[in-house]
Amino acid sequence: MTDLDEILEAARELAWAGRWQRALSLLDATPGGFRVAVTAAEVALESDWFAGTDLATGRLAAAARLGSGWDLDFLRLRHDYLLLLRAGERGDLRDRAAGLAEAAPDPVRHGWARMYQGLIADVLLGQRDLAPAHYAAALRAGENTDPRLEREALRHLGDHDRDHGDRAGAYAKWARATELSGRAGMVPGLLTQQILLAELARDEGDEAGAMLLAREIARTAEAVGAHRPYAQAVEFMNGPR
Repeated sequence: MTDLDEILEAARELAWAGRWQRALSLLDATPGGFRVAVTAAEVALESDWFAGTDLATGRLAAAARLGSGWDLDFLRLRHDYLLLLRAGERGDLRDRAAGLAEAAPDPVRHGWARMYQGLIADVLLGQRDLAPAHYAAALRAGENTDPRLEREALRHLGDHDRDHGDRAGAYAKWARATELSGRAGMVPGLLTQQILLAELARDEGDEAGAMLLAREIARTAEAVGAHRPYAQAVEFMNGPR
């Protein structure tokens, strides 16, 4: 691994830990052209997702001025997905996600594209019956290779288990996803995963346990500036009991 590889990986780890501005400062001080610009766009997108910032648009444009490639195209897909979620609109990104799956240069990238094929079907298009097969393919690609991808697939497969009344299956997947979040150093991701465990506790009638967990999630999320998990925890505490 080169010195540049080490810096890019350190920046990603800082971003996963919720240190988005620190990661961007590190990258902005690092020469490296296109690769650095793509990693900065990735970090900015993580910040937009968890902290509610609006950084990725400019960073994606800056990277596009320096080059092109699969990783940048996938970041654009993720960014457009986030924009559609924020706008509360339906959007059809299926063709782009399918094209990225076909063109993926390795199995893990193929798995990430399949993950977003599932998310687009599930969340944007309301075609929930089509999503689990994509999530299962993502899970196979992520197991023992990419804990973030494995975590993401388990998170959404567990949601389908819960919808079908299989709380035990949902708990097993969500507990594993929580463990993987910690292993990958994903502090905001760990908080969003714990919210799902609070929902299961509420399903099981353990309202006191659910509220205790939600309060601690909100406290930690506020402390690290993870506005999205904080809002989710507050919404959970104010929701039906």
